[in-house]
Amino acid sequence: MVEASVTAAPSHGRGLAVLSVLAAATLFGTTGTAQALGPSGTTPLGVGAARIVIGGAALLAVLPLLGGRRGDAVRLWRTRWGVLAGLTTALYQVCFFAGVSRAGVALGTLVTIGSGPVFTGLLSWLLLRERPRSSWALATAVCVVGLALLVGSGASSPGVDPVGLLLALASGSGYAVYTVAAKRLMNDGHRSDEVMAAAFGLGGLVLLPVLLTQPLAWLATPGGLAMALWLGLATTTAAYVLFGRGLRHLPAGPVTTLVLAEPVVATVLGVLVLGESLEPLGWLGAAFVLAGLALQGVASARGRDRAPGRVSADGRPAHEPDHADQAGGAEGKFLGGGWPL
Repeated sequence: MVEASVTAAPSHGRGLAVLSVLAAATLFGTTGTAQALGPSGTTPLGVGAARIVIGGAALLAVLPLLGGRRGDAVRLWRTRWGVLAGLTTALYQVCFFAGVSRAGVALGTLVTIGSGPVFTGLLSWLLLRERPRSSWALATAVCVVGLALLVGSGASSPGVDPVGLLLALASGSGYAVYTVAAKRLMNDGHRSDEVMAAAFGLGGLVLLPVLLTQPLAWLATPGGLAMALWLGLATTTAAYVLFGRGLRHLPAGPVTTLVLAEPVVATVLGVLVLGESLEPLGWLGAAFVLAGLALQGVASARGRDRAPGRVSADGRPAHEPDHADQAGGAEGKFLGGGWPL
């Protein structure tokens, strides 16, 4: 592989990375609607555990189609960063569902999603030497203000449960640690697809005992099975392949800021599919989030927020091995199509 003496991916690669993260966030945003349309008898913890168990297993199953190797993914479980990514994948799921059950969906979601980019930016600065840029700080602040307006427009909480808030903060910090650990593995030369499969495969193993403690009769119904497969295959497997491809080219902090598109998608689906209503303050909040996403997207696409490291002449990071080329195939084949990154 011929290396070029540049410090970041070409501009078209960064633009596609932004689009990949936004596409992942769009899939993430369908989670709540899918649960709302699902059968009765489910528990939040059971649904969350089923999502990661199915999604992690599927990521490992399709890894060869993506050009990766299952053996290399599983070997990451022997590394410090691989174990950390897998454990925090399980942690943020469990803490999120526990947090929203105590603090309420609105406040718990706001604290978790809003704190994620802040924790990620600080951790990536300390652990990855990705210095936060002013564009990231501004975009994140605009998004968090918009998220507060969006959630606050429909929230009515008579009291605040401090334990619930701590659990929501733990979920946000767990998501940040997972993102930074995954980015560190990519910086060390591991394929993004293998990193995602390793993290969610291990997270699924950790959450399997939790799943077995929950009521599972809903999984035997057509609606329950369809919901579980959508949450596992679409909002986890496909979404985190896209997330990983974006994280490969962009710093960790801006990536988690772009993921704040998720609550906007969830809100729009709630209005259009579930018949929910949104106050004018909520639409203003959605506009703020979209403005912040636009700021971050433009900054990242122009290279103002760039991931460190060299890239090869074909646009891939020079440190990322290309197993598909070694095997004589083209990287990126997935279910008969091709990912653009």
